[in-house]
Amino acid sequence: MGKGGSRLNFEKRPLTAGLHLVGVPIGTARDITLRALDTLASADLLVAEDTRSLRKLMDIHGVKLDGRQVLSLHDHSGPGTVARVVAAARTGAVAYASEAGMPLIADPGFELVRAARAAGVPVTAAPGPTAVTTALAIAGLPTDAFFFAGFLPNAQNARRTALAELRDIPATLVFYESPKRVGKMLADAAETLGSTRQVAVCRELTKRFEEVLSGTLEDVSNHLKETTLKGEICVLIERRSPDVKEVDVNSELRRAFATMSVRDAVDAVAAAHGLKRRAVYKAALTLTQDGQDGTE
Repeated sequence: MGKGGSRLNFEKRPLTAGLHLVGVPIGTARDITLRALDTLASADLLVAEDTRSLRKLMDIHGVKLDGRQVLSLHDHSGPGTVARVVAAARTGAVAYASEAGMPLIADPGFELVRAARAAGVPVTAAPGPTAVTTALAIAGLPTDAFFFAGFLPNAQNARRTALAELRDIPATLVFYESPKRVGKMLADAAETLGSTRQVAVCRELTKRFEEVLSGTLEDVSNHLKETTLKGEICVLIERRSPDVKEVDVNSELRRAFATMSVRDAVDAVAAAHGLKRRAVYKAALTLTQDGQDGTE
């Protein structure tokens, strides 16, 4: 957790019984919201992926424990811990925070939320920052659609298989990665997805040494062969570009017009090249209007 500066104002107020998810900063402590501080100050029971990180954050902002317990819940916690938290949330306000960012975003908590909902316990969230959306905002890659894939497998063959399954998703791909593996991950991505795809490697977001490395997968991968990164890393890779250029689509349509109706030609060309039918149909309309559909 980065240094936070002066304390923020918060209010200790009654909270309804239930599970209250609390988004915490991914780096700079002052990125927390006042509502998150209110929740941490007012909950009857505090639950955290990392109790030390939560205690430190609360201390930075002057939120006192006042004798309240801070219970640990992480990937290795057993079902007994989840049951205990859900039982407490039936009659009291329980606040749960990940070590950094929003709970459940590539972090523990899913089993807890599912168990709470199954038990009829209300679940709410005091939202906060995540590395995913922070990286998308500053990376310079399209944000109209994105696919968050979390962490890829450690083993190379499994990692390449996972990347191959993501190859044709029409969205910016977003990953979390270890600084020890990011170079190998990018090399596999260049091999599997195509070396010319644009990539942004976002490191230490919101912290003092925040950095974004941009370029093609090949260039950035080669750069990291000579450089070792440190800190938390988020990798964004641009979507696959169409393999067929507009002039090629026109050529394919002209050939198809010789033996097919316009509708059938559009369907055939779109299916053959994995293109959106609407885009191919638009090209076909332009050709027919110009008299290039083979008709007299």
